[in-house]
Amino acid sequence: MLLEPKDLIEKLEFDKILELVEQECYGDLGKKRVQQIRPDTTLVIIERKLKEVDEYKLSLAKSDRFPMTTYEDLTKDLRMLEVIDYVLPEEGLKRINVILRTIKSIYDYFTTTRQEVYPTLYDIIRPITFDNDLLVAIEKVIDEEGNIRPDASPELMRIRKAIIAKNKELDKQFRTIINTYRSKGWLTDNVESIRNGRRVLSVPSEHKRKIRGIIHDESTTGKTAFIEPEAIIDINNDIFDLETDEKREIYRILKDLSTVIRPYIPVLKKYQTLMICFDVIQAKAILANRLDANLPKLKKEPHLGLKKAFHPLLFLKNKEVKKETVPFDLTLFGQNRILVLSGPNAGGKSITMKSVGLIQVMVQAGMLVPVAPDSEIGIFENIFADIGDQQSLEDDLSTYSSRLQNMRVFLEKSNDKSLILIDEFGSGTDPKIGGAIAEAILRELNFTKVFGVITTHYSNLKVFAFKTRGIVNGSMTFDKEGLTPTYEMKVGRPGSSYAYEIAQKSGLSKKVLKYAKHKTGKNEKAVDELLVDLQREKKEVEEQLSKMQDREKKLSKLIKNYEDLHKDLEYKRKKLKLEAKESALQQTHRENKELEKLVREIREEKNLEKAKKLAAKVREERESLTENVTDLRDTIYKKEVKKSKPIQVGDFVKLRSGGATGKVESITKGKAIVMMGIMKMTVKVQELAHANEPLDIKSKKGIQTNTLASSAKFESKLDLRGLRRDEALKILENFVDKALMTSANSLRIIHGKGNGILRQAVIKKLKEYDDVQNIYHPQRENGGDGVTLVDL
Repeated sequence: MLLEPKDLIEKLEFDKILELVEQECYGDLGKKRVQQIRPDTTLVIIERKLKEVDEYKLSLAKSDRFPMTTYEDLTKDLRMLEVIDYVLPEEGLKRINVILRTIKSIYDYFTTTRQEVYPTLYDIIRPITFDNDLLVAIEKVIDEEGNIRPDASPELMRIRKAIIAKNKELDKQFRTIINTYRSKGWLTDNVESIRNGRRVLSVPSEHKRKIRGIIHDESTTGKTAFIEPEAIIDINNDIFDLETDEKREIYRILKDLSTVIRPYIPVLKKYQTLMICFDVIQAKAILANRLDANLPKLKKEPHLGLKKAFHPLLFLKNKEVKKETVPFDLTLFGQNRILVLSGPNAGGKSITMKSVGLIQVMVQAGMLVPVAPDSEIGIFENIFADIGDQQSLEDDLSTYSSRLQNMRVFLEKSNDKSLILIDEFGSGTDPKIGGAIAEAILRELNFTKVFGVITTHYSNLKVFAFKTRGIVNGSMTFDKEGLTPTYEMKVGRPGSSYAYEIAQKSGLSKKVLKYAKHKTGKNEKAVDELLVDLQREKKEVEEQLSKMQDREKKLSKLIKNYEDLHKDLEYKRKKLKLEAKESALQQTHRENKELEKLVREIREEKNLEKAKKLAAKVREERESLTENVTDLRDTIYKKEVKKSKPIQVGDFVKLRSGGATGKVESITKGKAIVMMGIMKMTVKVQELAHANEPLDIKSKKGIQTNTLASSAKFESKLDLRGLRRDEALKILENFVDKALMTSANSLRIIHGKGNGILRQAVIKKLKEYDDVQNIYHPQRENGGDGVTLVDL
C-alpha cells in the first residue's frame, strides 16, 4: 500500500494505536511484530485477520480463556543450538519448555466444539502438528520452574542423595563443635558464617589460635576470624567433590538433551511463530474490547459507509473521564466520493477527517474499529494525507510550499482506489488565490475519481462542491444560542465558520466586530445562506428523483409481472379449451355408434336423402371439432416446444399425452419415427417431449438376454380416449407387452365412460394375458368406470 507522506502513520496517530496494542502483548517478539503492522490491500488477508481478532474477542466475552502466557525469544538459543555439540543452558531449556507447554495447551484448547466456534483461529494451527515427544523429553530433565529434576538420571539421583547425607553429617558435626566452643566463650554472637562456599565459625581474633582449622577470612576490622574447624574439613571436601560430580552429570544430561532437541529446530521456530501470532491477535482483541469495536462489512472496491463511528483515541480519552463521545455517520460510494467538510473552528472537522483515515488504516491492518456492525468499508490501495504544519527548514520549504508539494504528489500518484485526506484545504496563502488553486486541485482529483474528506472554510470550494457531481458538502453543526460546537456532522449541506459569533464569545469588543462586519459586507453571509438553501433544495429534488426512480422500477416490475401472468393465463385458458374440445371429440366418437344405428334405421326406411344430410352434418361437426382440437394442440404444443430445446435424431422422447419412452430414429417433414421397445410409431414432432434415457438394467451374474438389454424406461399409464376400437386395442396390446418386458407391477388405462364399448373391449383383451392377476376400477373420485387398473 502506498502511504503519502512518509509520516502519514504519525499524522493519523496510528502509531499511538500500535503502542496501545503493544502494551497488551505477552512477549517482546509480539511487541516487535506489532510495531511492524501496516495496512494491507488484499481483501482475503484483511478478512482473515479481522475474523481472527473478532473470534478472540468472542472468547473474551464468553470468559472462555485462551491459554496464552509470557514467553521469551528463542532466536538466539536456536541459532546456537544449530552448532554441533553446543549445550543449551538450563535457562534456554526453560524458555523452550515454556513455549512447548503453551503450544500444547493451545492445541488442547481447540476441542471439536471450539473448532466450530473459532474456525479462523483454529485454521492458524491446523497445518502444524504438535510433537509431544519433545515436550516429554524436556520435562524428564527440568521441572515447571526450569530447574534440573533430581531424577533426571540415576547417577544424578545418587549424587544428590549423597550430598544430602553429607550435609546432614556436616550439620550434626557442626552443631557439636559450636556447642563445645560456645561454652568456652571462643565464638562471637554470630557463631557461624559462609566463606568460599564452606561453613565456618565466627571467632574473635584473640581466640583464633585456640581452634585448629583453616582460616578462610577475616573481618575488615581484623577483630573476627572465620575458621573452618579441622573436624569438618574432610566432610566439606567430600561435599565439594560431590557437587563437582553433580555439575559434570548435569552437563552430560544437558548435552544429551541438546542432541535430542537439535533436529526439532525448524519445528520450534514454527511454534515460536505461532506464539507471536496469537500474542498479536490477543493484544488486538483486548484493545477492541476497550474500544467497544466491531467487525464491519468489507467491500472489495473503495467504499465508505461508516455508522456511529468514533475516533478511537478520542473515545478512549473521553471514556477515562466518563465523557460522552459524539459519533458520526458518513457514506461515500458511487457518485458521491469526496466530502467537503466546513464549519466553525474547534467544531470537530479535523478530528472527523482523521477518524475516517485512522479507521480505514486500522481495518486494513486487521483491527476491529469503533463503528456500528452494519458499517461498510471498502479497500483502498493508496492513502494520502495533508494534515498539520509541514514547514521544513532543512528542505527550505514554507508551510504553503510543503502543502503544494503534497498536492503535486497526490495528483501524480492518485487513482480511483485512493483515499485523500486534506485539512484546511487552500490555507496558507492569499485566500483568493489559495481558494482558486485549491478549487483547481479539487477539480483534478475529482476527475481521477478519488475518495476523500477535505476540510475548508473557503466559500468557493463549497460552491464548487454544490455544482460538481461526485462531490458533496458536509458541515459540523453549531449551537447558535450557546455559541458552542455540537460536534455533530451533517452530510448534504455546507457549514458556516461562525467567525463573528466565536469572536464575540472570545471577548472582542463590539467596535472591532462592527468594523469587521462593515468590511466584509453582507455578501459573505448571503453566500453561505444561499448555499444552505440551494443544498437543501437540491437534496429535496434528489430525494424526489430517487423516489420517482424507485416507483418507476416497481412499475416496470409490475408491468412485466402482469404480462407474464397474462401470457400464463392465456396459455392455461387455451389448454383448458383444448381439454374440453378433446373431451367433446371423444364424445363424438362414442356417439358414432348411435349415428350408425340411426343411419341404418333411415336406410331401412329407404330415406337415403335424409341419411346423406344427417351424415354430412355430423361429418361437418366432427371435422370442425377436430380442426379446433388440432389448432389448440398446435398452439399449446408449439409454445411448450419453444420453451424446450428442439428434438433431434437419437433423442429419447415420450408422447406428451403419456406413454413409454422411445428413441427417435428419423425426422421427416415434422414427423418422427420413434422406436418404443419392439414397436415403431410415426408421430408429429410437436406431440413429443424430451425424456430421460431409460436405464440399461444388467445383472452382475447370470445370463443376459435381449429382452433385458432392450428394456426401456416404462410409464405405467395409457390414455386411449378418442381412439377407434381397433386402433385402441392395437396400442393396448403393445402397451401390455412392453409392461411385461419391463416387469411392471401395475397399469392404469384411461378409456373414458361413454357407452362402455371401449371399456369392455379393453377388459376382454386384458383377460387374454395369463400374467394379468387382477382387473378392477378405482373409486369414483379417481375415475371410476372410466379407468381400468391392472395388477401383473
